[in-house]
Amino acid sequence: MTGNLFQRFQDAADPSRPLIRALERPPLSYADCFAVAARFAHVLAHHGVKPGDRVAVQVEKSPNALCLYLACLRAGAVYLPLNTGYTPSELAYFVGDAEPRLFVCAGKNLEKISARLSSLDFLTLDDDGETGSLIREAAAMPSDFPDADVNLSDLASILYTSGTTGRSKGAMLTHGNLASNAETLKALWRFTADDVLLHALPIFHIHGLFVASNITLISGASMILLPKFDLDAIFATLPSATVMMGVPTFYTRLLADPRLDAETTRNIRLFVSGSAPLLAETHREWQAKTGHAILERYGMTETNMNTSNPHDGARVPGSVGLPLPGVELRIAGKDGAVLPQGEIGGIEVRGPNVFKGYWRMPDKTAAEFRPDGFFITGDLGLIDENGYVHILGRDKDLIISGGFNVYPKEIESLIDELPGVTESAVVGLPHRDFGEGVTACVVTAEGASLTERAVLEALADRLAKFKHPKRVLFVGELPRNAMGKVQKNLIRERFATLYD
Repeated sequence: MTGNLFQRFQDAADPSRPLIRALERPPLSYADCFAVAARFAHVLAHHGVKPGDRVAVQVEKSPNALCLYLACLRAGAVYLPLNTGYTPSELAYFVGDAEPRLFVCAGKNLEKISARLSSLDFLTLDDDGETGSLIREAAAMPSDFPDADVNLSDLASILYTSGTTGRSKGAMLTHGNLASNAETLKALWRFTADDVLLHALPIFHIHGLFVASNITLISGASMILLPKFDLDAIFATLPSATVMMGVPTFYTRLLADPRLDAETTRNIRLFVSGSAPLLAETHREWQAKTGHAILERYGMTETNMNTSNPHDGARVPGSVGLPLPGVELRIAGKDGAVLPQGEIGGIEVRGPNVFKGYWRMPDKTAAEFRPDGFFITGDLGLIDENGYVHILGRDKDLIISGGFNVYPKEIESLIDELPGVTESAVVGLPHRDFGEGVTACVVTAEGASLTERAVLEALADRLAKFKHPKRVLFVGELPRNAMGKVQKNLIRERFATLYD
């Protein structure tokens, strides 16, 4: 069996069937998309990209953006998607660490990005997805390409993830990691070539790219590719889809819309939620209003998907379901000892879905794996008497807001630099729309007249929008333990109902 994930997609496809249906554009067949990917792969090779080279991509979602991902697979390049909200100063870290051979960005951003990253070779793909130097150069290229001969253990992508201490880490995902997870979920969620996925997720994130897109491709199915989540577009396309994947924010916004009912969701056979905890209340409200039970699953950048509520069987509100076939999951203490069923501890996983390690961080990689190969996820949970996994929190302070990881220390460092600030602590608080709302608690110096608006304005151009605090609270002091460490759990308890 081939190691190249693209060739698995190719083997599964009927070239004449539609792959991408976009608003106000003619459908693109599998043959169309594979030809575009071939032309793009030739462009990459023309710019000196060889198997194993990294290609950094920061572009808006479009059919051609998805074809660029396929082109990287075909060329054996390592795809490095970057959040479109990242500023040039934030990009500098990822580029310095990953050392990509090529950077693809929107033309409107080229000048400011290239000024900061002048040593790189650049191509552009504009926000419309139809113009830019990548498109111009591809027009003269052949529509076939000799796909790279790669092994299952070769890298397909690097995705950066943040913890609560230290610098961002590049999770190395192999062709085998992605293929195994896609094949498993295809079978578990009953995907076939007749399915049509309503795709409103970003494709710089594991959910939209490696869960939604890869499952569609490996099933020979179709997708309706929306540039973003938009209520009117969702309701316009729901009758044409059979599956929808989203983050909890999608479902809470849909629940608030009077158009949502059993009739508007009649054609959908499966609703999937992930990337952040889905409130049990949201699960129950959705089922009452539509007759559908949302299927919640659990994954992370380093492991792809680990668990899922069943397609056939009980989907338990507040649970992320059962370990996937082929994935081992256990609950362990800090010392790695496996805990009895029902006890709370750290979630650890092992399987073909688990990443190869952190890019150029061998010590960090070694620290996150047990000697027997189990990966320490950093999440706390338990397994109930029926084998269902329940996530109870994280043993670190990572915030997941709207499905995106937010690194508190980065925000705290910027706030602490502001005149009049003594110290700050950033936490995630329960938020009906975003799962967790980024919230900053600030202690000011005596006599300082700092305002919430002033803090938010100071952060506006220095952080991607998804990292911006939803609120800035001014407090007299931060709670600390006997060792002087800030007790963020007490902050979360104190302001737990802030967004109610």
